Amino acid sequence: MFKELDLVVLTRALPEYGLCEGDLGTIVLVYDESHFEVEFVRASGHTQALIELSSTDLRPAEPSDMLAVRPLTALKSRADI
Repeated sequence: MFKELDLVVLTRALPEYGLCEGDLGTIVLVYDESHFEVEFVRASGHTQALIELSSTDLRPAEPSDMLAVRPLTALKSRADI
């Protein structure tokens, strides 16, 4: 279903990474049919999180999706240093 460089939408919040449901990520590595390495990037270009997720945590980004900007509520990424 998903392949490398696909844009995906997070289907649940991951507050330990500063991520909310609906955040946009990019699949950077496919482990198997249901496990992926996904990168979430801030507007600054810095990586907020690079984490392994399952297909149940993601949905494909759709042409009808609206992108939005929000401030981070919790900074947990190494890029904050």
